[in-house]
Amino acid sequence: MTHQFNLTNEQQILLCHSDKFAKEQLYPLAQKMDDEEWWPTDIMPMMGELGLLGVTVSPEYGGVGLDMLSAGLVCQAFSRWNHALALAWVAHDNLCANNIDNNGSDYLRKKYLPGLCSGQLIGCLGLTEPGAGSDALGSMNTRAKKDKDHYILNGSKIYITNGPIADICLVYAKTEPGKGSKGITAFVVETDTPGFTVAQKLKKMGFRGSQTAELIFEDMRVPIENIIGVEHQGHRVVMSGLDFERAMVAPISVGTAERALALSIDFANTREQFGKPIAQFQMVQSRLADMYVWVETMKTFCWSILAETNEIKASQAGKGDIHARTAASIMYCANMCNQVLDNGVQIFGGNGYIWESEINRLFRSTKLLEIGAGSTEIRKIIIASQLFD
Repeated sequence: MTHQFNLTNEQQILLCHSDKFAKEQLYPLAQKMDDEEWWPTDIMPMMGELGLLGVTVSPEYGGVGLDMLSAGLVCQAFSRWNHALALAWVAHDNLCANNIDNNGSDYLRKKYLPGLCSGQLIGCLGLTEPGAGSDALGSMNTRAKKDKDHYILNGSKIYITNGPIADICLVYAKTEPGKGSKGITAFVVETDTPGFTVAQKLKKMGFRGSQTAELIFEDMRVPIENIIGVEHQGHRVVMSGLDFERAMVAPISVGTAERALALSIDFANTREQFGKPIAQFQMVQSRLADMYVWVETMKTFCWSILAETNEIKASQAGKGDIHARTAASIMYCANMCNQVLDNGVQIFGGNGYIWESEINRLFRSTKLLEIGAGSTEIRKIIIASQLFD
């Protein structure tokens, strides 16, 4: 089902509210976060107080109870002003909190969601491993062995957004080895549990303020009641979560591209060469026109897919048309964001090649958007598989 629409008045208000907050509170943090890979510890509780956490979580558990499109608009607005914080927000609010809300027991929802929605707890998701990226399920080496009313967790995860700062981690482990991509169980673990270690904080090219780490689990005891979904059926949680994740990561590309276009227009109007602003040169105008079209098509496609996910239950995700369409959304938006930033840096010229410039910071973020949540290649495989199904 394809949606064609404009944002409602309520959605426009939410976008403007989130944009105002991001411009006033998140943008001033962006440079320091990029320069020092620094994390502002008070920002999540501030978001919680303003109803900008737990956006899709039921009010019964402390959330706001809005839909995926609404959450995507918050993400888009955050990404305009601080894409690193937007990524951290997605890992917390979608990958962790929304996943627990969709797949967790009532016990787990009551135990963890209020803290995640208030910002008193920070969440992350642990799937990718040093030897298991695109084949995250089939090549998974992290193991969990049952011991009476607990599982004993051993293994490692890498490239984990929010890893160094997380209080809660939704982690996947093999509980029935030898079953390929099956025999996996999802657990909610508390990072202050003995056996959990942040092995290393990873230094990145872009999204530098978003804290990323390798996590180690060594004889870590996890209660059976902390299982998310069905025991040994964690692959279903992974696949359903990935569709929602892809739909929610796409707005990061949209917001980043919107900011790049705005910066490029401002620069073209003020930068003078040969006695006049470069905005008067047709080749610069051509680049800006392309950037505008790419941004507009990114927005409408991204919003359309987010609206479609509103009609999909967690049990229905990870297969069929929505599986291909969420892959298409994140792939298109990431590819177009790359093109927008490439043209933006070209308009800035030497100024854009300087590390400290904002357009440079945005440009360094683009490659992750083509790799994370399933690389461009994996996205194409998913789309092609649906075309020939």
